Amino acid sequence: MTDVAQQKACRYYVKLDGEKVECQLCPHHCHIDDGKTGVCRSRRNQGGALVSEVYAKPCALAIDPVEKKPLYHFHPGTQCLSIACTGCNFRCQNCQNHDISQVYPSEVDHYDLTPEALVALCQKHRCPGIAYTYTEPLTYLEYVTDCARMAHEAGLWNILVTAGYVCQEPLADLLPYLDAANIDLKSFSDTIYQRVSGGHLQPVLDTILAMRNVGVWIELTNLIIPTVNDDLQMIRSMCRWMVENGLAEAPLHFSRFFPRYRMQHLPPTPLHTLEAAQRVAKEEGIVHVYLGNV
Repeated sequence: MTDVAQQKACRYYVKLDGEKVECQLCPHHCHIDDGKTGVCRSRRNQGGALVSEVYAKPCALAIDPVEKKPLYHFHPGTQCLSIACTGCNFRCQNCQNHDISQVYPSEVDHYDLTPEALVALCQKHRCPGIAYTYTEPLTYLEYVTDCARMAHEAGLWNILVTAGYVCQEPLADLLPYLDAANIDLKSFSDTIYQRVSGGHLQPVLDTILAMRNVGVWIELTNLIIPTVNDDLQMIRSMCRWMVENGLAEAPLHFSRFFPRYRMQHLPPTPLHTLEAAQRVAKEEGIVHVYLGNV
C-alpha cells in the first residue's frame, strides 16, 4: 500500500489559454487551472497537461458475487474481482461510498496494480471477470479501458457499475471491451439530478442507449429515496422510456434507501413504496423487476 499516486497522461482534454485545460471526459467539461483538479478530484492539470492521479492505483479490491453489482441475468452464480479507484464526477448527497468516492487520491491508501497485474490477479483467484465498481469508474476511464482490453485478451469479461455520466467519444473507446453494465439511473428528473447529484439526466440516458446499441448487457438500478424521487408518476415515465427504447427485458432493480452521508435526516424507504414501484414497472411492461436492500 502507498499514499503516493502515480500520474498518467489523460486522453480526453484540450489545452486552453495559458496553462488552463478543459477536460472532455464527462459533461462537466471542467476548466482546470494549473495544479488543480476537476470535479472528480482525480484528474489534475499538471503544467498544462491533464494527468490521472489514480491510474494503476486502486483503493479497493474484493471478490464479489456478480449478483452484488447487482447483475441478476449475467453469469449468475459466478464471482468477479471488484476494483475501484478514488473519485466520482457526481456529488450525491446520499453516497454510501463517500469515504473513497468524495476524496482526493492522496487521502486514501492505494495498491500498485498495473493492468497486467490486475488480469493476473483475476486469473490467480479463478474469477471469470472483473467489475469496475464502488466509486465512478468512468473518472479513471484510461485505466479501465486498458484493463478491460487486456482482460478480453485473456478471455475474461468486464462489468461496469456506473452512474453513466460520460461523453460519448470516451465511452466509445471502452464499449468494445465491455460485456455488462449496471447503470444507476438516479431519477427521471433533470431537476433532481442537479439538486441531489450535481449533474444532468440526458447524458445518462445517452450512455444507456449507447451501451444498448452495441449489445452490452444492461441492468438498471433506481435507488428510491423518500420525498426525493419516490413519485410514482415519475417512476412510470422512467419505465415507459425503457420500454419505448427497447429495454423492456433489461432487469430493473428498485433499491431501498437507508440514511447515508448528507441525507441522515431521511427515513429508510418504506417497503410499500418499493412494492408500488414494482407494480408500476410491471404495468408498463418491464419484464424483470427486483427489490434490493430489503
